Amino acid sequence: MRSPVTGIVSLIVLFIVLAVGYSSMFTVAQTEQTIVLRFGEPVEVVTDPGLHFKAPWNSVINVDKRILDLENPSQEVIASDQKRLVVDAFARYRIKNALRYYTSVGSIQAANLQLTTLLNAALRRVLGEVTFITVVRDEREKLMARIREQLDKEADGYGIEVVDVRIRRADLPEQNSQAVYDRMKSERQREAAEFRAQGDQKAQEIRSKADREATVIVAEANSTAEQTRGAGDAERNRLFAEAYGKDKDFFAFYRSMTAYENSLRSGDTRFLLRPDSEFFRYFGNANGKSPDAAAAPKQ
Repeated sequence: MRSPVTGIVSLIVLFIVLAVGYSSMFTVAQTEQTIVLRFGEPVEVVTDPGLHFKAPWNSVINVDKRILDLENPSQEVIASDQKRLVVDAFARYRIKNALRYYTSVGSIQAANLQLTTLLNAALRRVLGEVTFITVVRDEREKLMARIREQLDKEADGYGIEVVDVRIRRADLPEQNSQAVYDRMKSERQREAAEFRAQGDQKAQEIRSKADREATVIVAEANSTAEQTRGAGDAERNRLFAEAYGKDKDFFAFYRSMTAYENSLRSGDTRFLLRPDSEFFRYFGNANGKSPDAAAAPKQ
C-alpha cells in the first residue's frame, strides 16, 4: 500500500509543476506588444499575437500598439505680430519601440505628460514665427505638418511615433475678440457711412444735371414756341394787311364779326356801351356806316 505521505508529496509536486507551467506562459493580444522582464530588466519584446513561453521567474508588461490620443489643453501663444492666440490642439501617436518607451517613460500617463510638454513647446516655436492671419487662414495645414515633424523628432527618443497633429481652434482671447469685433463693426459702419455719402453726392450730381438739362430743354422749347408763334403772328398780320389793302370794308366787316363772336359768348352778353357806339355800327347798317354818312355820297 502507498503511504499517505507519498500521496501528499505527489500532490505538492503536481501543484508546483502546474504553477511553474502557468507562470511560464503568457498571451499577447492582437492590439498589444509584450515586454519580458528579468528581475525588472527588459530582455525582449514579443509582438506576435498568441500564446508564448518564458522563464518562470520572468514577468511581462503589456504595451498598447494602437494609435493613442493626446488631448492637449488650450494654450496661449504669441504670434510674430505680437497678437495673443488661444490654440486648442490634439495629437495622435503610437509606441514604435517598446523597450525605449518602457525605459524612458514607462506608462501611458507619463508619456502623455511628456508629449504635452513637447507639443506646447512645438506650438509656441512654430506659431511664434508667423502672423495671426497665417495661423487662422493662410497656411494652417503647413503649420500643423511642421509641428508634427518637430514633435515626432523629439518623441523618437521615447520610442514614440507621432502620427498626426491637428489644431482644432486658433483664435484671439475672449476680451481681444470682443475688441476686434467692436473695431471691425466701427470700421464697417464708417465704410457704410462713406458709401452713403458718396451715393448722396452722386444722386445730387445726377439730379442737378437732370434739372439743368430739363431747364435747357424747356427754355429751348419755349424759344422755339415763341419763334413759331411769332412767325405765325407775322404771317397772320401779313395776310390781314393784304386783305385790308384789297378790300378795306370787307376787312373791317370781318374784324367786327370776329369781335362779336369773341364778345357775345354764351352766358356772358352784358355790355356797358352807348347805343350809338362804334362797336355796334354793323347792327344798324350792313356797310357799317351811320345813316348820315351813308346819305352824304348820294347827295
